[in-house]
Amino acid sequence: MAARPDEPVPRSYLYVPADQPDKLAKAPRSGADALILDLEDAVAAAAKAAAREQARTFLVSAEAGQGPQLWVRVNADTLEEDVGAVAVPGLRGVMVPKAEPALLARADAALGASEQAHGLPAGTFAILALIESAVGVLRAEEVALAPRVVRLGLGEADLAGELAIRPGPAREELWPIRSRIVLASAAAGLLAPVGPTDTAVRDTGPLRETTEILLRQGFRARTAISPRQIPTINEVFTPAPEEVEAARDLLDRLAEAERNGRGVAVDRAGRLIDPAVARSAREVLGRAR
Repeated sequence: MAARPDEPVPRSYLYVPADQPDKLAKAPRSGADALILDLEDAVAAAAKAAAREQARTFLVSAEAGQGPQLWVRVNADTLEEDVGAVAVPGLRGVMVPKAEPALLARADAALGASEQAHGLPAGTFAILALIESAVGVLRAEEVALAPRVVRLGLGEADLAGELAIRPGPAREELWPIRSRIVLASAAAGLLAPVGPTDTAVRDTGPLRETTEILLRQGFRARTAISPRQIPTINEVFTPAPEEVEAARDLLDRLAEAERNGRGVAVDRAGRLIDPAVARSAREVLGRAR
């Protein structure tokens, strides 16, 4: 499922516990491009029902088209009940944890039923598939091609636990899996994937370095669990002015060469501008918008 061409692509997704009204009220002013109202890990089992109702209330009262994109992370074991409560106009979609093909098929059916119930066009609600299991990694290509999926995310904490991996500070042990998620996204024509959360909410010093690593690896967004993390994430995934200027100059040189009937153009340093370089420049300008 393709993303909507007329909507911005989020750089930052802030998890907000759906059972905490004070945090829900503040979240739209956090600077995050998207909010994920969390019904899963951030909510105790006894509070799930209340969280579901508070998430629905928040979504119903949200102004259409105003503020950050609104998503809800549902529970795998109560997926249909969660979707039935929160799939209302104003919701962009649901994040499906431990995403695997069978679970995504259930999510697709539940979202379709909600669209019919609200008289909404088919495909109104999207899915952000959070891969955080061994099966999900091995079947990443199928996950990426599942109905409604517009983006993949990577949940490294649960995945590392299942695989008995003990990651270091930069999580190099999980880099091969990151590459698999990036490849699956590109092959399916999805948006570049969403990187994993940094759980160090008080010391945001390493956040920039690890987010820059994700950028180099092909990710173009990251989840956050604290508003403190949002400015750094947004800054890293936003091209710097000099990067934008260089990309524009490169494409201008290429366009001029084509107008003059030349098949070859060179950049400021005298290097050949090939299709791959031009594609990278267009990607930079796309993120700048």
